[in-house]
Amino acid sequence: MKKILLTATAIVASTQAFAGNLVEPMMEPEVVEAATGSSGGAMLVPILLIVLMAAVVASGGGNTAPPPPMR
Repeated sequence: MKKILLTATAIVASTQAFAGNLVEPMMEPEVVEAATGSSGGAMLVPILLIVLMAAVVASGGGNTAPPPPMR
């Protein structure tokens, strides 16, 4: 009787250890963010315009000689 009880206990204990099957883990897909363009190119035109306007203002306006003094 003890052998039957011991065998039954061993069988029950061993079936609980293998209760489930091995299943491949479900991996979530990796989220990759798309690279965004930099805004440096958009700022190039206004900066060049400001530099050009500053050069025009600094040039003085022309090559004409000042008028002669009046007598």
